[in-house]
Amino acid sequence: MNFFKLIYLSVFCGIISILSFFNIIYSYYLNLYLNLNTYVYTFFVSILLTVLFYYTKNNDEKKISIYEKISTILLGYFLLPLIISIPFYFSIYNLTFINSYFEAISGFTSTGFTIFENIKHIDQGLILWRSSSQWVGGLYFLFSIILLIDIFDNSFKKSLTNFISFNKAETLKQSFKIFLLYSMITFVIFIILNLFNIRIFNSLNLAMTIISSGGFLPTNNLSNILLNNSQIVVFSFLLLTSFFSIFLSYNLIFIKNRNLNFFNEDLHLLFYFLFLLTIFFIFFNFDNNFSELFLSLTSSVSNIGFSLNKNSSNLSFVFLILVIIGGSFFSTSSGIRFLKIYSLFKYSINEILSYSRPKNIYVNKHLFSKEFFQLNEIYKYFLSIVIFIISLLTLSSLLTISGIDFESSFKLSILTLMNTVNSSMYGLNDFSFHNLHFFTKYYLILFMIIGRLELLTLLIICKKFLFKN
Repeated sequence: MNFFKLIYLSVFCGIISILSFFNIIYSYYLNLYLNLNTYVYTFFVSILLTVLFYYTKNNDEKKISIYEKISTILLGYFLLPLIISIPFYFSIYNLTFINSYFEAISGFTSTGFTIFENIKHIDQGLILWRSSSQWVGGLYFLFSIILLIDIFDNSFKKSLTNFISFNKAETLKQSFKIFLLYSMITFVIFIILNLFNIRIFNSLNLAMTIISSGGFLPTNNLSNILLNNSQIVVFSFLLLTSFFSIFLSYNLIFIKNRNLNFFNEDLHLLFYFLFLLTIFFIFFNFDNNFSELFLSLTSSVSNIGFSLNKNSSNLSFVFLILVIIGGSFFSTSSGIRFLKIYSLFKYSINEILSYSRPKNIYVNKHLFSKEFFQLNEIYKYFLSIVIFIISLLTLSSLLTISGIDFESSFKLSILTLMNTVNSSMYGLNDFSFHNLHFFTKYYLILFMIIGRLELLTLLIICKKFLFKN
């Protein structure tokens, strides 16, 4: 294995070892000894792999191909959850390997499907470990985006140059900057939740869930945590952290001489969200309880999936559409991404109008940017939708064959590919993953990973085989 691959895996094994050490300290402090030994196992395994990966590297400085980068990221999505699954497998709850690995993959991909049917029966240490798996998974996803930045469209790469230098000599410095920003935002979310009288343990778990766009809760129902409207509204706004770019706060605070091009994607997302908010308030506010509807809205657009309103399943199709669209490209949310869908829609409309009114000139660029989107970019956006439809039909068919009714299979397939947790607003809050056939769990594991990698690998394939210069 080459230098780059080993260093990349070594870093994240090291982060897992830090999180396991934190769990050991937390368990000792609160006298939670039931699963303490499992975190000790995880700590030593992750430390061993960290040292092993680091010291078995070679110093080959040859240029790393994009395929080597993809294989590294893909290997991490299978290997790192194996380490994360150790506390689940060796816990007192007698979990099988497939159930332990399923829980770890679900957390690491920030999906939130769980094999635990009653969170109250789990000790606090393991609940915290579940949330930690989401946190490190969200960070891994951000690093993966940066790692593959050279295959993305120039417009996306330019939006990052305010924050990140792509100089190879500064890789470690830039990586630490991302880690620091991610950690600081997590801490700010934790403080805000505490200020609104949410229990410290719940605030810590929810902060790691929100920043990573995850779906694990520290309790069975969110209604056990959010007890009044002010908490619901504040929590709903915090969910938007996963909707907008992870670098938005940095650009707002630290970048001088800002222009609209710096916030191109975020401005589009802001108008998109305000439009949705208006529509929901006017047309869907049936029970005059807009705070709960607002939570469902923000949770869907950020691909988290939390819900309080058990009667909102009549809007499940609308919420699923919002889940598919997704949020910012440089956030931990999933989805096809709003700016890509908007660009494809605008280009298609302009093409239709150009045939009906050939004397007019139609400009294909975003509202707040000087950059024109190119024809090859449009092909990529269209192909990403085609690939999503193919993936959706494939997984839906597999789940239906496994004995799940078609409606549940279709909804579950969307949530799996978009890494969004099942909840009442999608009509799947009572769906049990524990009793699924092990083959079905393997299907879901594979497609949860595809949900995190599909667009990235799609862009590589398009650039390599379809858009040669």
